[in-house]
Amino acid sequence: MQTVNHWIGGKTVEGATGAYGPVYNPATGAQDTQVALASVDEVDAAVAAAREAFRSWGTVSLAKRTAILYKYRELLDAHRDEIAELITAEHGKVHSDALGEVARGLEIVELACGIAEKLKGELSTQVSTGVDVSSIRQPLGVVAGITPFNFPAMVPLWMFPVAIACGNAFVLKPSEKDPSASRRLAELASEAGLPDGVLNVVNGDKVAVDRLLEHPDVAAVSFVGSTPIAKYIQSKAVEHGKRVQALGGAKNHMLVLPDADLDFAADNAINAAYGSAGERCMAVSVVVAVGDAGDDLVKKIADRAAKLRIGPGNDPASEMGPLITKEHRDKVASYVHGAAAQGAEVVVDGTGYSVEGHENGFFIGVSLLDRVPPTADAYRDEIFGPVLCVVRAETYDEAIALINSSQWGNGTAIFTRDGGAARRFQLEVEAGMVGVNVPIPVPVGYHSFGGWKDSLFGDHHIYGNDGVHFYTRGKVVTTRWPEPSEEVGINLGFPKNH
Repeated sequence: MQTVNHWIGGKTVEGATGAYGPVYNPATGAQDTQVALASVDEVDAAVAAAREAFRSWGTVSLAKRTAILYKYRELLDAHRDEIAELITAEHGKVHSDALGEVARGLEIVELACGIAEKLKGELSTQVSTGVDVSSIRQPLGVVAGITPFNFPAMVPLWMFPVAIACGNAFVLKPSEKDPSASRRLAELASEAGLPDGVLNVVNGDKVAVDRLLEHPDVAAVSFVGSTPIAKYIQSKAVEHGKRVQALGGAKNHMLVLPDADLDFAADNAINAAYGSAGERCMAVSVVVAVGDAGDDLVKKIADRAAKLRIGPGNDPASEMGPLITKEHRDKVASYVHGAAAQGAEVVVDGTGYSVEGHENGFFIGVSLLDRVPPTADAYRDEIFGPVLCVVRAETYDEAIALINSSQWGNGTAIFTRDGGAARRFQLEVEAGMVGVNVPIPVPVGYHSFGGWKDSLFGDHHIYGNDGVHFYTRGKVVTTRWPEPSEEVGINLGFPKNH
């Protein structure tokens, strides 16, 4: 059986604990791989390697850093199919979706290649007689990232390229469910010329997470995952004096007004709800149909749902693959099974779905629930699977009140031909990312990604300018070069500008 080990100090380090976690192929249900689970000592070794590397990497010129990042970008581009295959084999998403994940991660590497522009300081001359003031940004030191299973390449690429471009050393703890893509990202970084220890990958479970949160040499922690764990990460990291950005879960709403192009809206609802089998924090999980748009829209979504091709991710004919584990598949199915008793209408029931020749795979079909009450579990919880809820609202005001009452505020969208309604929506809705006729409004790399309310814990969003600010700290330098004949004298009063 293949084993995924750690990457520490620029080389493979075999697990020393004898503890391993299973890595399944979700399309077959078979365990093809195991992953070494780190002990506290192994996490400490990764942090120590990063700390040693930072001593020199933090002073390397921007020109040399960006040269390495440009080479890294070339290698990622050349190996994108290989990385996508690793993602499909361990996560289950279809190959085209995995390729899209790598492409969006590459955007952030390209952002990091331009880090010299992002780190430009400011200078004010003659703020007082003979006095100049400048501001600069400097790296933090050793920083860590804890990333989820649903984007095993993209989310790590949201973090470490920006962090290392800013001069930090990085310790990555990827999901133990699909660790191979992250390991390959680190190998390619080394091939690009990144010095040993600047990027380390330590696999593990809660033991590894807690040690990173407690370690005195880790200055900051980035996290993407569920809301309960994001709250834990923030609390534990802050307790130990660390800077933290923790992105949590979501229940993203797509508001459809009666004037919208309903065929266009239905296509986008299908794509956003069922893409990647719904295992996206930016998936549309609720459609809010306003007025008389509802019946026609639900019919169009149901017709399209019936035609989706579900199968192994490495089959070019497949449009949706399996879920990550059997346990998660069964949990997703439970929301559909209990929906009718809680007042919803089950229009499409995708539970019990199987793929011929892959009966042991973790497959589930797509489900569509209509007239879902806000009290139903399917509406209140983050399902993280291919289940789309439709909620009816009589007016725009009723719809916006429903969306804003959600505990989450990650992403949202409005579908309409009315520019005034769209403008009002983007100002009134309580969410960090808004789409207008765009169902999954994930920002491009030079803007930052992040939500509001229970979708974000910490002050900074991820990547973009927020990412640069998170991985650096500001310093202000006040300079004066007195003339040889200048006399200052003794003055114990507070200095004044003059």
